[in-house]
Amino acid sequence: MNRDHTKQLLDTMLHPVRMRVMMALAGSQGMTPQQISEQLSDVPQATLYRHINRLAGAGLLQLVEERPVRGTLEKVYALNRAGHSHLSGEDMASLTKEDHLRYFTAFAVSLIDQFSRYLSRSESADLAADGAGYAQVPLFMTDDELAEFSRAVNQAVLPYLQPDGAQPDGKKRKKRLLATIMMPEISGE
Repeated sequence: MNRDHTKQLLDTMLHPVRMRVMMALAGSQGMTPQQISEQLSDVPQATLYRHINRLAGAGLLQLVEERPVRGTLEKVYALNRAGHSHLSGEDMASLTKEDHLRYFTAFAVSLIDQFSRYLSRSESADLAADGAGYAQVPLFMTDDELAEFSRAVNQAVLPYLQPDGAQPDGKKRKKRLLATIMMPEISGE
């Protein structure tokens, strides 16, 4: 993928409303715009439709079903799991420092927005009971250990990417957000 296409895809993905649409669809087999609207009730419907169309046009969403409803076709969208919408390390390396700062800022703002909406959903959020939290810890590792750590984290997360795992006790899985940031510490600045 060339740098312009990488930037275009990231610009599409990292819009706050579009990120929320993708998170709403994560783990589902597909949803109608009306179902998405119910989860994003603070987003005007016309605005939501524009963002859904933009995501679909960029190949990030795919139309998985059309069903007739009162003389029109109701569309069902799902996240596109095809490889063409994923960015490689090479794609990310093609970006400038300024590009990375802009995209990281959009990512951080989306985390702040998610956390703010979580805190405002009730009178008193119970972070411990909800399994919510945030922390920053230094890790000391060689490049080889970092690569092994990344593989281990990916392996640990993989079983939980789908909503319907085997639950012998019949409990339903809740959607939880995990955000990671890994960077070298810059000392003395």
